[in-house]
Amino acid sequence: MKKEEILKKLRDTDDYISGQALCEYYGVSRTAVWKAINQLKKDGYVIEAQTNKGYRLVESDTSVIFSKTAIESYMDTKQMGRTIVFQKETGSTNLDAKAIAENGGKSGTLVVADMQTAGRGRRGHGWVAPAGKNIYMTLMLRPDCMPNKASALTLVMAIAVYEAVCELIPKENCGIKWPNDVVVNNKKICGILTEMSAEPECIHYVVTGAGINVNQTAFPEEIKDTATSLYMESGKESDRAKLAARVMHFFEQNYALFERSWDLEHLCDKYNSMLINMDRQVRVLDPKGAYDGIARGINEKGELLVERSDNGETVNVYAGEVSVRGVYGYAT
Repeated sequence: MKKEEILKKLRDTDDYISGQALCEYYGVSRTAVWKAINQLKKDGYVIEAQTNKGYRLVESDTSVIFSKTAIESYMDTKQMGRTIVFQKETGSTNLDAKAIAENGGKSGTLVVADMQTAGRGRRGHGWVAPAGKNIYMTLMLRPDCMPNKASALTLVMAIAVYEAVCELIPKENCGIKWPNDVVVNNKKICGILTEMSAEPECIHYVVTGAGINVNQTAFPEEIKDTATSLYMESGKESDRAKLAARVMHFFEQNYALFERSWDLEHLCDKYNSMLINMDRQVRVLDPKGAYDGIARGINEKGELLVERSDNGETVNVYAGEVSVRGVYGYAT
């Protein structure tokens, strides 16, 4: 008897559900149900029990609980996130996922932490990671494609996070700043970092990590103008466990489209509809010399097509080489 199964059943039931009904539904003994209920109570769930009525979950007290059981109770995927490694505190979920991969871990394993002490952003930048507020998670995959295709997974994860966030924030306020920053009201709410172990002709594994600002209420002075959280934009706390599961839900759907051609051919239109830079002026910070242009969306490789303002030439911009900024601020 898995306690996440009992939790899901309690959550899906509006009123009390009898212990006998739970026994019959799962084909287990009353003792097994009783033990699962007590384990959930120890985890912090408030469950009312009444004679001749059964059990009832007090939903209002559950949104702050962030645990393996909580995430599993929301998970509806077939592969992605079906194996979860959860830690209250870790250095980096990407590093943890790499270690799991090196030890033969299963593709689709999800590493989640309540707090990171050595989180990394793009180009080695640090990532602010307080406890009890945000989501730090990394998905480990073993895609059957050439190594040069793997970087597109960063954009697949960005789409998944965007779609999950849009269940909590009005869609018109959300977007993706190419290539992998999910933004709300032009401020960053999520960063994504993809790393790989490979040989010239094959991939050993890929880890794609996402840090999502969920219930954080303030940011350091140096990033407060460019970063935000779901709480700061909606005015209410979000259930981190549910959000993590919803990201996996959407990732699995989009990964299936990625697998068809091992590129973004079947996801370009979707991504471009989310792209906050689409048909807007951007500044390309190329080491060879910065230039301005109009972003025209991505191609199947995930490269940003920029129509240069100086000569009208369309340039394929690769994320690993340059940065793109909005002319009038961080995103626009």
